[in-house]
Amino acid sequence: MAHSAKMPRTAGIATGLSLLFPITLSTMAIVLLAPSLPKLMEEFRGVPNFEYWVPMILTIPALCVALFSPIAGILGDRFGRRRLLIWSFLIYCVLGLMPVFLSDLTTILISRVGVGITEAVIMVLTTTLIGDYFHGEARDKWLAAQTATASISALVFFNLGGILGAISWRAPFWVYTSSLLMLAAVLAFTWEPNKDGNAATDSQQTAHSANWSGFPWARLLGIVGITIYGSIFFYTVQIQAANGLTQLGLTDTARIGFLTSIASVGVPLGTWFYSRVGRWPVTRLLLIEFGLLSLGFLMMSKAGTANAFLVGCFINQLGAGMLLPTLVVWAMSLLTFEQRGRGAGIWTAAFSVGQWLSPIVVTLASKAMGGLLPSFSVLSAGAFAGVLLTLAAMATSRSQTSWN
Repeated sequence: MAHSAKMPRTAGIATGLSLLFPITLSTMAIVLLAPSLPKLMEEFRGVPNFEYWVPMILTIPALCVALFSPIAGILGDRFGRRRLLIWSFLIYCVLGLMPVFLSDLTTILISRVGVGITEAVIMVLTTTLIGDYFHGEARDKWLAAQTATASISALVFFNLGGILGAISWRAPFWVYTSSLLMLAAVLAFTWEPNKDGNAATDSQQTAHSANWSGFPWARLLGIVGITIYGSIFFYTVQIQAANGLTQLGLTDTARIGFLTSIASVGVPLGTWFYSRVGRWPVTRLLLIEFGLLSLGFLMMSKAGTANAFLVGCFINQLGAGMLLPTLVVWAMSLLTFEQRGRGAGIWTAAFSVGQWLSPIVVTLASKAMGGLLPSFSVLSAGAFAGVLLTLAAMATSRSQTSWN
């Protein structure tokens, strides 16, 4: 049996799925609890500055992901991926459940910091393992599928959170036990990989290092910059669509949620389209993606009806659904096995920073333009700047080629 454990292993659908579903934890923290926010505010109304502290129950895990993802990547490269991932699932489940039994806001917030740190480890290492196990087109498709899975899970968690939140503000936290099912799948269908994706020998499992020599800093930081920039646009519709529909006269919360979810279907559709054309040059993909984002924002800014606004949202989300896998696949293509955890951690942090910046950028644009809907024209111009920069990069590349 010891010998067979070292035999070559091939990652299949079960392995891919076991690493795909944990990405849903990135949406769980905010989306699952969002419907319970009014009850949470009422529960802790007696706490000084509660209107500032209570929303952090939802948002602090995302901030921790931004801060700790690079550290998670370093740990993964230094100590191996799978063992850390397994422990992270266990700790995540315990900390995620703690608010069910806690009544003090401070201790709840501390538990949410722990949730964010373990979430960072889970997100970084599952992405890293996909890069370890799969190669070429298969790797690209599994990485792209993470985007679609996270987007679809947001729709599920929003409805589930609403149902459980109607029972009690504590009830949604029981959903964190789902991480035990994900743990079981990881235990059953993954292994500690070597650089070929096969099961590592005992000596290989202890030979990890985090040597920064040869790390592709220059190219990766370029992708990091584009990722922060693109992530701001990626989250705008998901965060602001409901507010936009309200300003256009809709008042039924259930209808607003339903219409927003329809528009958000553009993300998995965009991801599916990426899976068909993902081998195109990156510049061509970015040109299409920033073009769709810009057009969608422009239509949203000019919309006079909810239907016109939703069409703009949908077009925008198509571009967003293509952009995210383009960037993560591009980043992972630069990294060797020894560098992959750190690269995935840095990229994940960049994407989370964009998520944090998105509402700040929209607020500033709204103040400058005199309202939310006009602010989308600023975002349209920002996304169109991405089109122009991509065209400039393509022209520079052609001129350099012609001289060589």
